[in-house]
Amino acid sequence: MPVVLTIAGSDSSGGAGLQADLKTFAALGVYGASALTCVVAEHPGRVLRVTPLPPARVAEQITAVLEAFPVAAIKIGMLGSLGIVEAVERALVVPLQAGVPLVLDPVLAASAGGTLLARGALPALRRMIAQATLVTPNRAEAEVLAGHPVVGEPALRAVALELAINLAGPHILVKGGHGHGREAIDWLASPRGIVKALRAPRIPHIDLHGTGCTYASAIAAGLAHGLPLSQAVTQGKRFITRALRQRVKIGAYAMLRQG
Repeated sequence: MPVVLTIAGSDSSGGAGLQADLKTFAALGVYGASALTCVVAEHPGRVLRVTPLPPARVAEQITAVLEAFPVAAIKIGMLGSLGIVEAVERALVVPLQAGVPLVLDPVLAASAGGTLLARGALPALRRMIAQATLVTPNRAEAEVLAGHPVVGEPALRAVALELAINLAGPHILVKGGHGHGREAIDWLASPRGIVKALRAPRIPHIDLHGTGCTYASAIAAGLAHGLPLSQAVTQGKRFITRALRQRVKIGAYAMLRQG
């Protein structure tokens, strides 16, 4: 069974972060190992507190996993602090040099409110982005990475291409799930200037917690199984669309069903 390492924060509601990643890995037939970066007390409506772990403790978790298992893909989500970004960067030198694919979800803020990446950590995150196989920003994250507003659906395609060319390394998947058209269209752009649209019927009136984590993890699972990037992204799009359709109401909130 392929092994995927997720490096992410813990979501106490179980809907996003490391918990969503591990559910997704199990559903897609890969073994999930993890390195916890931050403890987040939250639910889909509110972030109460974010507590970053000491960077050395994060690095030790990564080292332990890499010593024990043949990691076939890595997924990075919330990192939280500059120290953690730098520790993760150092801990991943060997697997990235060996060509292990990296899917990086640039988690900057929670959908329920609350900053999830410390001020001053973005330049270091950009260094990690340059080493990734795929980066999966939503519209707001793409605006931060590009340094300008992204207004209207056609602008999503343009910013995906802009980032792919300017970052000169990773493929970029700009997600359109927060748009308003009849279709949810994501744009996959390569550094060579090739852009592909991934389309699914939009599911109206929902904005669920953990969609970005789940989508990126599904792509990482596909890469671990040896799929080419385009096929892994297509698999991820199908998986997140199904998880949205199969959502389950728990208490006051609708939650993704990854299984």
